[in-house]
Amino acid sequence: MKAVQAVEVEKKYDVGDDAVVPQLQELPGVARVGEAHTAELEAVYFDTGQRTLQSRRITLRRRTGGTDAGWHLKLPAEAASPEKTPAAQGAVPEGAAQAKAAPPRRRELHAPLGQPDVVPDSLLAYVQAFVRANPLVPVVRLKTERTTYPLYGPDGVHLADLADDRVDAQPLGGGAAAGGKHWREWELELVHGSTSLFEPAGQVLATAGARPAGHASKLAKALGAGRTSKAAGGEARGGTALLAGKKAPAAAVVTVFLSGQLNQLLEHDAGVRLEEPEAIHDMRSAARRMRSALAAYRKLYRAVPVRRLRDELSWLGGVLGAPRDAEVLRSRLLGQVAELPPGEGAEAARDFLDRRAGAKFDAGYRLLQEALVSRRYFRLLDSLEDFRDTPPIRGTAVEPGRRAVAKAVDKAAKRIRRSHKAALHARRGTERETALHQVRKDAKRLRHVAESAAAVSGKRARKVAKAAHRQQKVLGDYHDAIIARDLLAGLGSEAPPAATDSLAALLARQHELISAAEKKYRKARKKSRDLLRGGVL
Repeated sequence: MKAVQAVEVEKKYDVGDDAVVPQLQELPGVARVGEAHTAELEAVYFDTGQRTLQSRRITLRRRTGGTDAGWHLKLPAEAASPEKTPAAQGAVPEGAAQAKAAPPRRRELHAPLGQPDVVPDSLLAYVQAFVRANPLVPVVRLKTERTTYPLYGPDGVHLADLADDRVDAQPLGGGAAAGGKHWREWELELVHGSTSLFEPAGQVLATAGARPAGHASKLAKALGAGRTSKAAGGEARGGTALLAGKKAPAAAVVTVFLSGQLNQLLEHDAGVRLEEPEAIHDMRSAARRMRSALAAYRKLYRAVPVRRLRDELSWLGGVLGAPRDAEVLRSRLLGQVAELPPGEGAEAARDFLDRRAGAKFDAGYRLLQEALVSRRYFRLLDSLEDFRDTPPIRGTAVEPGRRAVAKAVDKAAKRIRRSHKAALHARRGTERETALHQVRKDAKRLRHVAESAAAVSGKRARKVAKAAHRQQKVLGDYHDAIIARDLLAGLGSEAPPAATDSLAALLARQHELISAAEKKYRKARKKSRDLLRGGVL
């Protein structure tokens, strides 16, 4: 069952046991306060022994009591980009950040209660890439007496809820700190209201003795500062690197680019596990970008770590590629079948190709799902974070980033000029197809390297990336038509007799598309010739 998602926007306040809830109907836009209701809640929070989720500002709990009993997973709205937040950078204390910054937005996912100690798969998919092979175990039990005051606007709209919570926390497990904690806090959470409510509400609550909370969540309060994982430290350093700007040294530019792509890979990991549309493509693209950057800037780093990462990213790209290629082939062929004259032959061809490509996709997806829970994949994530946190740089990494990226882009442009020339002189048939496939790969690398240069070279680098992408896309269509052609030509007696004519028409269509793509390639190459000459940046 798919998890139910929502966005939570709230602010927390520490408050004394004797504080009195103020007159909330005095807030701008609040017409009345609904009848208060009290509930007894009990929640068990889960994390790894290393407090991996806590370090990433993620909470996972199973709650009973109240109106929303079940499993809850709370993720930062920018779950894959925690380095952008003040708390992750360590720039300001959590309480001060909450007082001055916009209220944090969190994605909240719900799943039914299920078994007490078995995290639902629909939620586990979102944290597996973070916890990796480490088991999730109960770390804290919270018992909360919650009194909720609903706030309504003049038109009857439910604007927000103020929750008055009295909390008892008891750490669980052998590694937990001894003893429990008790505290009181207020939470103002929007329902249908605007964030403009928070500022006047904060002033009213402050007069009643409330102060911005010194913790991001009840779990953080219960466990104290806790331990910080290797991943969280890396994110903080990545955020600092983002501030380096156009004068950053070469290694900082590359590290920021790799960090962003690693975040993308982690973000799309859950989508791949849950079979969400385009997730495989997006995750594969992030892996390819990292591999291209490591290849282009390899001389900045020690050889062995770079080679190992490139090899492992190549492996990951391969296991992502099998189902993705089958998915693209299926969509392509079924779309072309829909363009054929309707009839028994077209229907037979559609059913046959759907089964054929679907079986190939299913087989590739099974292998991909196995790979995503393998120690090899988790080691790759560990290695990428290690590389981001402590790059194995050589002395040349201190050269100006603008100079380093300019050299990398020029080198990638030189590669594509060579492959263009080879394709121009290649004979028709397999030799030409192989040569153009190499052009496509080199265009892809140039695009990725130019994207990495955009942070310090700006508009010019983006133009180069756009030109390379244009060629990559045209040759991608060319390659897809060749794959479809070879599949259709090799069907032989496998195809049902009723589909023979339709499949023959599809085969002829691939030859037309191959020829058209070659013409588009020549036009795209001519258009970008001046841009991709020496001294690109």
